[in-house]
Formats: sequence, C-alpha cells, structure tokens
Amino acid sequence: MPVKNPLSDKVQSLKPSGIRKFFDLVEEMPDAISLGVGEPDFDTPWNIREAGIHALNSGKTFYTANSGIKPLRKAISDYTKRKCSLSYDPDREIVVTVGGSEAIDIALRAVINPGDEVIYIEPCYVSYMPCIVLAGGEPVAIKVLEKNEFRLTPGELRAAITDKTKAIILPYPSNPTGAVMGEADLETIKDILIENDIIVISDEIYSELTYGEKHVSIASLEGMRERTVVINGFSKTFAMTGWRVGYATGPELILGQMLKIHQYAIMCAPTVSQYAAIEALENSDGETEKMRLEYDRRRRYLLSAFSEMGLPCFEPLGAFYTFPNISKFGLSSEDFATGFLKSQKVAVIPGTAFGESGEGFVRICYAYSIKELREAMNRMGKFISSL
Repeated sequence: MPVKNPLSDKVQSLKPSGIRKFFDLVEEMPDAISLGVGEPDFDTPWNIREAGIHALNSGKTFYTANSGIKPLRKAISDYTKRKCSLSYDPDREIVVTVGGSEAIDIALRAVINPGDEVIYIEPCYVSYMPCIVLAGGEPVAIKVLEKNEFRLTPGELRAAITDKTKAIILPYPSNPTGAVMGEADLETIKDILIENDIIVISDEIYSELTYGEKHVSIASLEGMRERTVVINGFSKTFAMTGWRVGYATGPELILGQMLKIHQYAIMCAPTVSQYAAIEALENSDGETEKMRLEYDRRRRYLLSAFSEMGLPCFEPLGAFYTFPNISKFGLSSEDFATGFLKSQKVAVIPGTAFGESGEGFVRICYAYSIKELREAMNRMGKFISSL
C-alpha cells in the first residue's frame, strides 16, 4: 500500500537550483566550454595538500571535537585578527563546519523562530532563500540595482524592515554580481541594523578576492561584532572546494546554539581537511595572492571583451564573476543562455537562477583559463552578432 503523504510540503515547495540545469546540459556536450560553475580552476596549493597527506599518513582519521580541532580554531582566530582586526575566542566563538554552506544553514536555524522575517539581497547565492525557508523563516528579498553597482542602500534596507524582521544575510563580495561594499558603504547601513536590533549573517567567503580596496568585515565596525555571525571558508581563497571545510565566527550566545545543531547533524568537519586548513591559514598567503592576481587578469580581459562587443557590464570588484546585462537583445536570461549553449556550445548561467531580479543578466565565471575565456568570448561575439 503506497504511503499517502511521504514528503514535506516545505521541501516540495523549493525549486531545484537553476545552476544545476545548465551543468547537466553541459555534461551531455563533451566539447562545450562551461563558464557556469563557481569553482577555482587551480589545484589546491601543494603545501596544503602535503599537510593533508601528512595528517592521513599520521593516522589523523578519527572524529574531532565538534567545534573542530583546537589548533585550527586557534589558526582561524589568528587569521581573522590579522586580516580583519577581529578577535574571537577559539573555545567559544568559532565553529568549524562542512564548508561555508553548512555555516549559513546552522546560523539561520540557530536564530530564527517560525514566522521571523529574514532579509536577503537579490540577485544572490542560490542557497540563501531555501535555507531561510527550511529554518522556518519568511524570506524578504531586497532587489539591488545595477545603477547602484548592486550595493545595498540605506533606503532599500529601511523599506524592507518590519516589526517581524529578525536577521539579514549580507553577501559581499557577491555571487553572482561581483559587487562589493566598502567600509563607507557598510557605515551607511550599520546604524539602521543596530536601531532595529537585526542580526547579521555576513557571508564573506570571497573576502580575499577583491580588486580594489581591501575587504572590510561589517563585524569590525563599532557595535556590530555582538550581532554579527561571519561566514567564511577555504573553498575560494585556497582552492579547496572538495575538502569541504569552512567556519563561522561570532558571539558565544549564537555560536553555542550553532554548535548544538552541528553536533546533532554533522558531528565534525572532515579530520584530514582540518589539518590541511591550518597550513592554508598559516602559510599560504602567497599562493592566495598569485590566484587573486590571475583572477584579476581574467576579470580585466572579460571587461575589455564585453566592451569590444558592445555588451554592457558594470565593473565587479570582488569574487570571480561578471554579470553582464543582456536585456538589449530582447531575450530572457534563460533564452539567451540556452541559445548561446545550443548554438555556440558555451554555458553561462541565466541571471534568474539567482532570483527574479537577475532577469536581463547572465553570470559568467572567470575561474577558467585565459585560453578558454578567449575562445568563449569569440563564440559569444558570434552569437551576439546573430541576434
């Protein structure tokens, strides 16, 4: 006898990732160029791999403390102090997670009660809205504008706040737009967040990949540390996507509850990855800088190529994405991306994969070689000429 209602209504209401659709299509085209997946094309630096190999050879294959091994938490504390002028207690204010994505999930679940509103900035990383829903919150999107370089303005923030607003997810540097918010930008919204007693979940996974001013964490501003959970990790900065290790830092009051969820759902992050992560934080600044400079070279190449073909694109100053505006061609983002893939065998992601406000844009990732980018831009030029 079949089960009458085996599925959660909440889960069924969520749409699959719009990125996955194009990833699957590319899998069926062996000669296609994919500019869709947000993953570094660099191998994990050798010194980090060696640390992981040594940990494995040394038998470091057992469970660790739920919050992560103490040397890694100490290394994270030292790193955030050195990079962001933020001091966190390794014993009470740091949790090592399975990538930054888990940290976002458990941060939301730790602070949200059913019906609480959570503001998120759109276009945005595909996990934010689903994680809010799964935590029992009510998602409230602020659709930031290209004319403002996709930054959050004080007016937009004030208009979105109600008496039910509990938290906000800040996504800077941004996936998919490449937008950043500097210290001056963050100062314009800081007092609004404090006045309305709003918790901030600051996703700073791309903090080391900026191409202008150095990244500033909102948690470093006066009055913000005690209400901010900072999400970070190793996937983007150190090309460690498959190692699945990230972390959250923040006030003990919130981090203690996040640890409780992590204990029951995950136990601990991969042990070998944790030992490799220590090496990443302590001895890999030079490797990160090499990657950042190469990303910057690719970024500048794409902007130049877009200009030559008459494709409008604001200058992204963070992450490794461009978000060109394709609205003048009279096609939806989905139709543009699908047509480009079918006719020229190049995959880009429609802006609508990152929310309704992404209509009229496509995301192009430049975590690919210059050779691949040049060929992709040649093909894009042909496709645009055919429209």
